[in-house]
Amino acid sequence: MVNLVTNNFIRLQNFFYILLAATFMALFLNSCSKGDESAESKSAAKMTNAISDSSVKKQAETIALVMKTLTNPFFLEMEKGARRAEQDLAIKLVVKTAAQETSIQQQIGIIESLIQDKVDAIVIAPGDSVELIPVLKQAQDAGIVVINIDNQLDPDFSDKFGLKRVPFISVNNEIAAYNSAKTLTQKIKSPTKVAILEGIRGAKNAEDRKNGAVRAFQEQPLATLVAMESAHWKIDEGFAVTRQMFVDYPELGAVFCANDMMALGAIQFLQSTGKTDVLVASYDALESAVNAVKEGKLVATVDQQAAEQGYQGILFAHRALSGEVLPEITLIDTRLITSDNVN
Repeated sequence: MVNLVTNNFIRLQNFFYILLAATFMALFLNSCSKGDESAESKSAAKMTNAISDSSVKKQAETIALVMKTLTNPFFLEMEKGARRAEQDLAIKLVVKTAAQETSIQQQIGIIESLIQDKVDAIVIAPGDSVELIPVLKQAQDAGIVVINIDNQLDPDFSDKFGLKRVPFISVNNEIAAYNSAKTLTQKIKSPTKVAILEGIRGAKNAEDRKNGAVRAFQEQPLATLVAMESAHWKIDEGFAVTRQMFVDYPELGAVFCANDMMALGAIQFLQSTGKTDVLVASYDALESAVNAVKEGKLVATVDQQAAEQGYQGILFAHRALSGEVLPEITLIDTRLITSDNVN
């Protein structure tokens, strides 16, 4: 009987040891499992973060600003506005310019390179309203958003080549030029021969400014428009063309220039020949032109907010890439600068 009890006790003791060992083993395995799960969870989290970071990098839009030149301070201001948009929108901005405002083929080559680079959007201030349309159509076909600023692409040629819905951001060049030339005509007190220095013929902004000035001269009965010549937006050509105008019409009394660069050239000629009684008005509000207004050498100029045009161009490209439908034409306010309000 004692042996039976002893044997049962030993069996019970052995069972307890086995149960204890099994419990310990289960706890150990569970702890290892949790450690593995934690490691796997951390690894998965790292992978998710890496994918997220990569996605953010891929989503950083590359927007190109293509301007006519940087020899004109107007476009330096435009770039400043675009750079501000780059910071505000956290996009990558690429700025490209041609050598001169007449370097149309160079602008075309720049856009061809941007297509190869697969940028997301192109904001273009075209040197010509027609010639860049085919290559911009190629950009659209490659899935690149196109935004037009400063000088409008010709709507009829755009339709002809299949360039679709390109939002345009600028100012009302016709009205702003009219106001500048009107300020000049208000100072005419006797019969006076007048002339116009045009921009690049065929460019929409140049044509609009010329038409605005023509309208202002036509409204002044004392003004007789005798000459209209292009100086291609350039200061040296402004000097040369003005000189030739005075050879042809020595009694010229007033000149409207479609931008400040040409006006500064005209003023240089007038100063070099001692002609102090010729009225000159212009367009763009470059710092040197504003100073000329202060000094009484220039009757008026127009601030068309170049920096704001650059900023809005980049903003519109960003909005278009987000799928937003944009207005076809957006006009920014201008400010006429005369001796009455110049700072």
